[in-house]
This record gives sequence, structure tokens and C-alpha cells, in this order.
Amino acid sequence: MKNHILKSLAFGTIAALAIACQPKKEEPKPVVVDKDKIKAELQAMESVMADMYNMRSAASEEYYADDATSFSQNKPPLVGKLAIDKSIKEDLATFPEGDKISFSANEVFPSVDGNQVVEIGSYKVVDANGETKYRGNYMSLFEKRDGKYVCIRDMGASDMPKVDKK
Repeated sequence: MKNHILKSLAFGTIAALAIACQPKKEEPKPVVVDKDKIKAELQAMESVMADMYNMRSAASEEYYADDATSFSQNKPPLVGKLAIDKSIKEDLATFPEGDKISFSANEVFPSVDGNQVVEIGSYKVVDANGETKYRGNYMSLFEKRDGKYVCIRDMGASDMPKVDKK
């Protein structure tokens, strides 16, 4: 019996030492997400999109992912970059000469790893005299693909009263 207790004690000691001597697993280093840098990057994308609109040559090559979906007022969801491009071209066909649009990235909410970002922004359209014609807000979801952000979902809404056409 004494032998059995000594063997058990020896086995327990060896097992405890083996477990205690295991190398410590290194914790992954936390990703540092720079919200200001991300906001600046998204604002640059918004500014390029506004410039393309204002030159009446907007296309979504650099902005939307191929599998993006865009939700607009009074339209069914636009699924895919081609459908979004078609809608942009239709909008530009009726965009009055002299009007200018601007987009502003007001807030960004990146994921912990920075691979996805929700942007809350606003837009404004002014006429040739600088008078605001209409304005609104939008929300966009970006995903980092191949090292750069692309929009995968967005939706916008005017904050101007609807004008009934008679």
C-alpha cells in the first residue's frame, strides 16, 4: 500500500511538472485600428465619387465591390456593381448642369480588426449659385479586400421634404 501511495505521488508530481513546464502560448498581438486614418481613407473615396458625379462620369469601379448591394429611396435594391453603375448613369442623365454634389464621412465605426467599417455620412447637392437644393444622409458598410476598402452595402435617404409633382 505504501508503494502504491509513493507511485501515485511520484506520478502526480511528474504530471504537474510536465504541465507547468509547457511553453506559454503567445497571445496574438492586438490589431491597432486607427479610426482617423480609416475616416480619411473613406473621405478620399467619397470625394473621388463626388468628383466623378460632378464631371458627369461617375462609375463605381473603385468604390463598390462586385457583389455590393445598394438601397435607395423609391427603388428596389440594386444588386451587383453593374446594376449600381446603371443606376448611377440614369441619375446622371437627369442631374442638372451646374449642380454639384458633395459627400462627407461624418463617423466611422471599424470592426476590432479593421477589416469592416460602417460609415455614417451626409450628402448635399447645390446649384450653380451655391444654394442647397437637397441633402441627406447615408450609411455604408465597407470591407477590406486586397488591401483596400470597397463598399459592400449602402443606403441613403433625403432629409428634404418630398415634393409632389403635379
